[in-house]
Amino acid sequence: MGLACAFAVVIVWSGFSLSARLGGKQALTGWDMGALRYMGSFVMGLLLVAGFGWPRLSLGRAAGLATGAAYVFPLAAYFGFRYAPTAHGGVLLTGLLPFAAALLGWLWLGERWTRMRVVSLAVVAGGILLLTLDTFGTHPGAWRGDLLFILGCLGWAVFTVLVRRWQVPALTATTVLALYPPLLYLPVWYFFLPSSLGEASSGAVIYQLIYQGMVAVVIAGFLFTRAVNALGSATTTTITALTPALAALVAWPLLGEALGPLGLAGVAIVSAGMALGVAGTRRGPIAGARR
Repeated sequence: MGLACAFAVVIVWSGFSLSARLGGKQALTGWDMGALRYMGSFVMGLLLVAGFGWPRLSLGRAAGLATGAAYVFPLAAYFGFRYAPTAHGGVLLTGLLPFAAALLGWLWLGERWTRMRVVSLAVVAGGILLLTLDTFGTHPGAWRGDLLFILGCLGWAVFTVLVRRWQVPALTATTVLALYPPLLYLPVWYFFLPSSLGEASSGAVIYQLIYQGMVAVVIAGFLFTRAVNALGSATTTTITALTPALAALVAWPLLGEALGPLGLAGVAIVSAGMALGVAGTRRGPIAGARR
């Protein structure tokens, strides 16, 4: 079940990257994308509360989860995609995630690294490097988006480790991310932040509201948390390292962002690194690893 949830997250996150990049090319501002995300998630959060009750999590822990996953990650992505293409976002938002999560998991949780885990991360790193070499020199000014993507990656890595550390149930984490952040963000957006929502087509607004707010928050949030609780942060984030490869492949025909031979090789190598990471989940730890 954990593996099924993790691979489903790859599909949803690939769609998130593509949808966010599409939003960056439309009339919607990054603040508008955030507002649509929170509008959709708030509706879903109310339905979850009606069906399963209020989330049993302290406000301090709820704020810790929401800061990284509900504010830093999506807003950094929405603004980043205004400057950089889908491949950049895939590489830096989710491709770097297994490395950030592995480091934080070792520091905060004492999670042990297996030999196969080290090998798989090295292979994934090689594939991401090829994707980087293939795409990062063709978009002048994209460095602004790249910095935002790195910030977003760190935000989600913190969320990943906190879920594992606090053993937060998937439904509880999903309800927290869906329900609490809109209460703070939407009033601030409405009264103070620049908006061009009225200039966007109704189709674009409805699509982003549904995908960003309902699919990317509620469905992906539940699946990811369920996977982390079942597999651990290391294995889950190794699987989600497939996201940049899948997103880059789909962005080629959908958005016209082509991949060259190096990029295609990077897709294959990242996939191989993910397979090694999953295969080595039950191997023994490295001698001397922190317990």
